[in-house]
Amino acid sequence: MSATAENPPGTAHPAAVEMRVRARVISDDPLYRAIPVALRFTPAEPLAVRIVFPAELSPEDTDNEWVFPRALLEAGLSAPTGTGDVRVWPCGRVQAVVEFHSPEGVAVVQFDIAALRRFLRRTNATSPASAAPAAAATR
Repeated sequence: MSATAENPPGTAHPAAVEMRVRARVISDDPLYRAIPVALRFTPAEPLAVRIVFPAELSPEDTDNEWVFPRALLEAGLSAPTGTGDVRVWPCGRVQAVVEFHSPEGVAVVQFDIAALRRFLRRTNATSPASAAPAAAATR
């Protein structure tokens, strides 16, 4: 691979992280509904993560993207956290719940903690300088 004017030697640009996971929408229905979700992180916003829900779940038929602090997601895997539009808490030893509040209502979504931890590890590896604030928030 050769260097170009856009990427001269020694100026590596960290890549964005995107991970596809399955989540479960929690509702009154006794059968949970599994949905594909994209977890995204860009080094340009080192303190934020994005959770993107597919367009078919939206009345506007567009992707529904939530942006919130990476530290909130990380802290919520160990203890309940969040007081605003996004709240996260562990649910047993292998699940975590992310609750999204909007003017249209509340959505409660359950994730495997292992998938969220794997995503966070990848974001930390991509952006090591920003890993310290996220880790400090969980203590």
